[in-house]
Amino acid sequence: MNAITLVIGSICILAIAYRLYGTFMAVKVLKLDDSKKTPAHELEDGKNYVPTNRWVTFGHHFAAIAAAGPLVGPVLAAQFGYLPSLLWLLIGAVIGGAVHDTVVLFASMRQKGESLSEVAKKELGPVAGFCTGLAMLFIITITMAGLSMVVLHALERNPWGTFSVGVTIPIAMAVGLYHRKTGNLKVASLVGFLLIIVAVFCGPLIKDTALGEWLTFDVKTLSIILPLYAFFAAALPVWLLLAPRDYLSSFMKIGVFVALILGVFVVNPTLQMPALTEFVHGGGPVINGPVWPFISITIACGAISGFHAFVGSGTTPKMLDRWSDIKFVGFGAMLVECVVGIMALVAATALHPGDYFAINSAPEVFKTLGMQTVNLAQLNQEIGLDLEGRTGGAVTLAVGMTYIFTGISWFSNFAAFFYQFVIMFEALFILTAIDAGTRVARYLIQDFGGTYYSPLKRVDWVPGNIFASALACLLWGYLLFSGDIGSVWVLFGVSNQLMASIGLIVGATIILKFADKRRYMLTCLIPLAYLYVTVNYAGFWMVQHVYLNPAAPGYSVLNAILSIFMLILGLVILVTAAKNWMDNWNNPAAKIRRETGVVE
Repeated sequence: MNAITLVIGSICILAIAYRLYGTFMAVKVLKLDDSKKTPAHELEDGKNYVPTNRWVTFGHHFAAIAAAGPLVGPVLAAQFGYLPSLLWLLIGAVIGGAVHDTVVLFASMRQKGESLSEVAKKELGPVAGFCTGLAMLFIITITMAGLSMVVLHALERNPWGTFSVGVTIPIAMAVGLYHRKTGNLKVASLVGFLLIIVAVFCGPLIKDTALGEWLTFDVKTLSIILPLYAFFAAALPVWLLLAPRDYLSSFMKIGVFVALILGVFVVNPTLQMPALTEFVHGGGPVINGPVWPFISITIACGAISGFHAFVGSGTTPKMLDRWSDIKFVGFGAMLVECVVGIMALVAATALHPGDYFAINSAPEVFKTLGMQTVNLAQLNQEIGLDLEGRTGGAVTLAVGMTYIFTGISWFSNFAAFFYQFVIMFEALFILTAIDAGTRVARYLIQDFGGTYYSPLKRVDWVPGNIFASALACLLWGYLLFSGDIGSVWVLFGVSNQLMASIGLIVGATIILKFADKRRYMLTCLIPLAYLYVTVNYAGFWMVQHVYLNPAAPGYSVLNAILSIFMLILGLVILVTAAKNWMDNWNNPAAKIRRETGVVE
């Protein structure tokens, strides 16, 4: 199959889904009414609650949800072939992800923009609320480890990439300081972006110097450096590093994404990976399990992602100007993220299978596959790195994008620069997610710990901030240091999809309370049924075959305990919700609300 056919067909399907199913969710199921004030208007304070143009809100929401997940997940899942990944991306995004993001955003706005744990507490009771909050803490911790694992092999023995990424830290801080002092965002943005480009082009100059030798790290060293960086990023004021890094990264994301789309339409590469590979039944070198349930666990962001609930019940519900903007921001941004996932899938499957598996497998494992590389030796030479065995997905995506552009005759002279630019692009977004995620984990730790020691709840108490930040980094840093991409990414996928299940549970509860027809619950119950069964099967499969199997590469008793504990939390929330659904099924008050259209 050629790439243009796949991309155009997918975009048409998503556009039709937005027009028909998105409108059905907005008008029939949620009954969005612009005559009512949104929390942004009702609680406007000029800081957190600010009515915002829907295009600006869309940009913020999309940048927050579309981190490394939709780029890396499809790359790792390509081991099954392009067809399972493509089907799950399209079906999962329309039936699951877009619905999840829409109902979570709606649920949070009904409760004045509160977090999903607070919404669950009010809709399902204190037990479900506590379990949801605890699950969110576990999930955000595991998410940090999963995302960090992706960048390790991209920067391993890569002083050029390490220099380019490392220099962005002082650049972002300088932008933050300059903007805070002068208020001139245009100059700060222009200078910051130009300095980032210069950092990429300076890479070859330091590669063979003493500085380059000092910046050549192995995986274990990088596993320590990343949590240390996250500690300072979480403890520093948000305007000094996190905000300017987010802002500068958005230019990178737009630029690389547009470049990939243009490359596909100019070169029109043929997908080298078959529709289905021999690993659909399990035993793959990237993900050990079978195509189901692991296709739905490996690809979370891009199809359906519980991580979106942190955003959909965080900043976004405090910004929406009108209730009808939920369709554009919640439903629409998820479908655009699906397009990002499809483009990443194209980049991975454009590589010859031998090249793909040589990059995504340890060298000793690749030897057992009986495959031969085709273009990898030439790519090694053009990029200037030994690409074999750089697992994690980030390198494969960068190599795949570079390979697509080698169809342009003059591009080979810029292959190394383009590769390092994509690596920096991926690393920046991962570090951005680590910045924000570690800060969220810090808040959750302070919230839980503050129940037993009240000063810890104060976000302006410096010792509490330092303690919570250090604990958060220690938790996910240990998972990062002791894990491998196959086990940690699946642990991230299971926890992430469990969070999505919780979001759908809350959404179904709210729809039952006020929707005109109770069968509208099916919009949440159908994806919930599939996702909940998939998550539990995948979780127990990993516990049995990997985490508690001493012969498996991902053997980890801690990962087994975390998996079992999270699945128990999910079961408690589901049982609590089922009881709530039975109580409300024939509840006269709920029936009146459905008939009159009155929303609490």
